[in-house]
Amino acid sequence: MSNPLRIGVLGLTHDHVWGNLQALQACTDAELVAVAEPHQALRDHVRQEFGCEQLYDDYSDMLDNETLDAVYVFSDNLRGAELGTLAAERGLHILIEKPMASTYAGAAQLYGAARAAGVVLMINWPILWWPAVQHALQLINAGRIGQVFQVNYRSAHGGPRELGCSTYFAEWLYDPRRNGAGALMDYCCYGAALTCALLGLPARVSAVSGRLFKPDLPSEDNAVLVMQHARAISTSTASWTQSGEMTSYEPMIYGTTGTIMVRNHGSELWLANDEHPNGIALEVPAIPAGSRDTAEYFVRHIRAGEQVRGLCSPEVGLMAQEVLEAGILAAAEERTISLPLPVSFLQ
Repeated sequence: MSNPLRIGVLGLTHDHVWGNLQALQACTDAELVAVAEPHQALRDHVRQEFGCEQLYDDYSDMLDNETLDAVYVFSDNLRGAELGTLAAERGLHILIEKPMASTYAGAAQLYGAARAAGVVLMINWPILWWPAVQHALQLINAGRIGQVFQVNYRSAHGGPRELGCSTYFAEWLYDPRRNGAGALMDYCCYGAALTCALLGLPARVSAVSGRLFKPDLPSEDNAVLVMQHARAISTSTASWTQSGEMTSYEPMIYGTTGTIMVRNHGSELWLANDEHPNGIALEVPAIPAGSRDTAEYFVRHIRAGEQVRGLCSPEVGLMAQEVLEAGILAAAEERTISLPLPVSFLQ
């Protein structure tokens, strides 16, 4: 049996890192080797929680001094694309938390660096590890609901601080430079990625956003993206002011012969069609080994020498970033933006 893959982590300020490190700890074919993070308290936490002793306060020092096969990137969105590019230039495989970057230009730079180096690049969309989402995508790809003509997804809660996000995480989520925007970047990204995974890059994007109830924020607290394809119209809605979770985190996919709805944080899958107009609950099979979490999925693709396809692929991540960039511009200028974006957006 080959030795476990040696994984380093660049950044700990994205709260999603902790669940992903737990998955890595449980993976028998990979091991956490080193972590780079400027904040001492976070370095101390990863030492206590995961027993990692190779800790750096400088990202380049870790990349220069450790023998690694791959990295996890869990910094803010602005720095994440830069760190991923540094890793790619060193020939390391990369798993980066969603979205791909804070800007389309940053995402394109990371995409190009990974392709030039021939390394695996995976963008982690947490909803893919929900059993009902994986099964829904399989059914849709098998033609179970016909031709998809609309994807609707709403992501919402009371706000990062209200949700209990750490100070380190909330600090940059509210910063439109480090995040890329506010609620639009944080939560419209899910619907944008899901739409692009199922329908490809839309032809036109429009959006509205605003600070509805939190005027002290430097970014928007609510946003709606509208994505138009030749024969499809989809929406992605984000809110940092919603009370409760009703209607949130429930993807709806509409096809010409059926409608699919994911409910209860990915544990339930419902199907409506002519035979069952009010919908029926489908049996959701367990996710097979190798696709149950980020660690298994990432390692499997590295071992097989295969690029990631589907929702977590760099192609979908790059399309989603282009949609988000268009949405930010559309909301600011109160107009519809045509895609693809001009080359000037990559500079």
